[in-house]
Amino acid sequence: MQKLADILKKIRVVDFVIIAGVIIALIVGFFTFTNFRQTADKQIEATSKIKFQVFIRSVTLTSEKMPIEKNTKTFISIRNVPYSDLNIVDVQADRKKIVLPTFNSKNLIIVEDVSQANLYDILVTLEDTAKITKDGAVVGGNKIKMGLPITLEGENYKFTGTVSNLQIVPDDHEVMSNQSTTYDVQ
Repeated sequence: MQKLADILKKIRVVDFVIIAGVIIALIVGFFTFTNFRQTADKQIEATSKIKFQVFIRSVTLTSEKMPIEKNTKTFISIRNVPYSDLNIVDVQADRKKIVLPTFNSKNLIIVEDVSQANLYDILVTLEDTAKITKDGAVVGGNKIKMGLPITLEGENYKFTGTVSNLQIVPDDHEVMSNQSTTYDVQ
């Protein structure tokens, strides 16, 4: 008994902390190995193609040609972290519009804003392969969700927009529909 007391006096507090840390690491490793605890890579349910749309608001363009073109590649950065080149599936650009009342107060008309002739709103559809988890699609370590800021960069442009739509492409490769959503404001 005296020998055990002498050995315990020689061991410092730091030694106890190290021994406790090793024991805890062994316990966590055992539970992970027996599938009692899930690690991050085990939470991935599938890998699938996704298409997501990036809405770029109020881009000033004075050239005759749209810098972002369909069936080309664009380099994207997600939250200011460079990611990869992605295929551009579709590009839609629309001049800025304004809403004007008519003589009949119940109706409104939408016309191009001539005071801002060079301002465009651009909708770019991109395609990539993502890891599908319970929380959604993960691309480049980032969850792709609506509202996520993304920067698109090409040879002669760098635009920042937000994800406005996300679709997981089924195995039969259906194309993302260009259905417009109508919102009633009262």
